[in-house]
Amino acid sequence: MRSSERADGAGGCRRFLHLVHSLALMAAALASTGCASTPTAQPGQAIDAVAPLPASEPIATNSRNWPDTYSYANPDRYVTRHFDLDVTADFEGRRLWGAVTLELDKVDPSARELVLDTRDLAIERVMAAPAGSDRFRKVGFSLDPVDPVLGQALRIDLPADARRVRIQYASSPHATGLQWLTPEQTAGKRSPFMYSQAQSLHARSFVPLQDTPRIRSTYGASVRVPPGLVAVMAAAGDAANARGAAEFRFRMPQPIPSYLIAIAVGDLEFRPTGPRTGVWAEPAVLEAAAWEFGDAEEMLRRSEALYGAYRWGRYDVLVLPPSFPFGGMENPRLTFLTPTVIAGDKSLVGVLAHELAHSWSGNLVTNATWRDGWLNEGFTTYFERRIMEAVYGEERARLEWGVGLTDLRRGLAELAPEDAWQGALAPDLSQHKGREGSGVAYEKGALFLYQLERRYGRAELDEFLRGWFDRHAFTSVTTPQFVRQLQDNLMQRFPGRVDADFLSSWIDGTTLPPDALLVQSDVLARVDAQRQRWEEGALPTASLATEHWTVQEWLEFLDKMPVPQPHARLVELDRRFSLTASGNAEIAHSWYRLAIASGLRDIEPALEQYLVTIGRLKLIRPLYAELMKTPHGTELARRVYAQARPGYHPITQRSLDRVVK
Repeated sequence: MRSSERADGAGGCRRFLHLVHSLALMAAALASTGCASTPTAQPGQAIDAVAPLPASEPIATNSRNWPDTYSYANPDRYVTRHFDLDVTADFEGRRLWGAVTLELDKVDPSARELVLDTRDLAIERVMAAPAGSDRFRKVGFSLDPVDPVLGQALRIDLPADARRVRIQYASSPHATGLQWLTPEQTAGKRSPFMYSQAQSLHARSFVPLQDTPRIRSTYGASVRVPPGLVAVMAAAGDAANARGAAEFRFRMPQPIPSYLIAIAVGDLEFRPTGPRTGVWAEPAVLEAAAWEFGDAEEMLRRSEALYGAYRWGRYDVLVLPPSFPFGGMENPRLTFLTPTVIAGDKSLVGVLAHELAHSWSGNLVTNATWRDGWLNEGFTTYFERRIMEAVYGEERARLEWGVGLTDLRRGLAELAPEDAWQGALAPDLSQHKGREGSGVAYEKGALFLYQLERRYGRAELDEFLRGWFDRHAFTSVTTPQFVRQLQDNLMQRFPGRVDADFLSSWIDGTTLPPDALLVQSDVLARVDAQRQRWEEGALPTASLATEHWTVQEWLEFLDKMPVPQPHARLVELDRRFSLTASGNAEIAHSWYRLAIASGLRDIEPALEQYLVTIGRLKLIRPLYAELMKTPHGTELARRVYAQARPGYHPITQRSLDRVVK
């Protein structure tokens, strides 16, 4: 997921040392279930003990207790090593129904209770069987009271020899991880559409499982769909040759965390963009999408040159309807993308580079808890910039860094005092259940790695990161683990370049360190100089030299403008550059935000259309929040939201309900 687009997280403490033992056993099991066939994949790394740092106590990175507070699962007793999903996509009932069969490793010999995560699931029956047996017998189960963030713990009573558990269930029409769209809500407007979004805590709303990134498992799936529709999953399958089939089969031979489970059903067609890459989309947008993302194969090759072999087979993308709440979701083998990045000029393909980079940082090596999210997103944002530099040149990467720095500074400035914890890379989430995270982990995490690049040299950092991905392939890791390996591999080899105070300021600190080394862009500096002269009245609007501006330059110009701006100047700017009618979703967002903050009402008809037709949280939530600052804006926001809400994804609805209502 890119930028500040992760909307939520989740919780339930477990004992760290038991979990280390659990993961070690799970990894050993995975090594014997086919994962060893993946080139250079070395599953089986237990979580390291963490050596004390010489200064700056207390430091979060020195913690030996690193629980996952967002899951009810008990992996100190049982660990899922594989599951098989057998479901029907019921569009009339707006639900998935069927069964999931979990293959378990028993960690604690005395264990008799398996605890799974669920949310709004109708559990019909639970059965259990010994390993390798199909002799399933009904067993008892119970559901805990509902927690508004975590859902419900499903507690299953198991016989001593049980290693297989089969659960018959159905999802709710209101499942937070699924959106069911009518034909009118799609691009082609001729067939219904369904898609999932499991990150961070939403897999539990359509599959009962151990919904924690600590646990990785392989899976197989059978999905039945209505006639004429195509099912795709973030897994290997034959959907490209199966239009008209009633059932689609998939398999994921690499172990993944639950938040990377992904499914979509709709009127879909496929077009290859290279030997290992291609695009799924509705026919109405397929051609434009295939052109926009035509550099995916080149991005993939450049990525491998940086940090090693791509270990997932194919890299395809699925373009979803506009209601998709994020820019992209890095589901392995099948990235989900918003159509708002189809700009017609490849100016927004940084989102594609970001999701591709997740194939290493996030998918291959995963944050063990959502407290460690920067190990996914910060690493990936840094890697994204390196891909953009390799494919499009150094200046393009500098532009992306510049826009990211503006986002970071705005994000830090907008944090309320009680939310300062969100400015840390590895915050303690145990006290903040249900609170939405910010995008700081993305840009601050990337800048942290850039600091290491400047202090150790790019070649040394690349060698370290490549080794990090190789050593921990197909495992989940923590921040203390990263710090330990940084100490062993760089800090000890090059003493004096980084110390504990530096680590503390970046990982535990809640601000941007004042001595941070920043990526400079001469192009953006020239934009800033023009904007300053324009604001002072020394440069007429007609004389602004924007003929060759990129999207990033326009964002720099608009996002750094102080507010409020005089209406006459904004009207003149809009008349010259047609910003209200911009077809670029990012430019339109920045323009609308500036206009709302300045009280310019001329943009309201176009703004209303924008809010009704786009569901990407990054683009619309700030606009609603800005509207809610004035009585007139509040009235407009509530009226538009009442109209738009039914077409938004459940994740978007939950987020905006708190803003608008």
